[in-house]
Amino acid sequence: MEAELASLEDKVIQLVRLASSLRNENRSLRQQVLALREENVRLGEKLEGSKHRVAAILAKLPENSDE
Repeated sequence: MEAELASLEDKVIQLVRLASSLRNENRSLRQQVLALREENVRLGEKLEGSKHRVAAILAKLPENSDE
């Protein structure tokens, strides 16, 4: 009986450690997701700015008169 309780205690300790480790990993992953979402927004804004600049440059190009 004592050996069973010791085994159960070891398993509970392992479970607590695993839960703590998973909690820390989850926190880290949530932070990474937040950072990536912010970067995605920033890159989307940068892309839109680039599109507008390219459109402005294309609008300034002369029409092709070789046709």
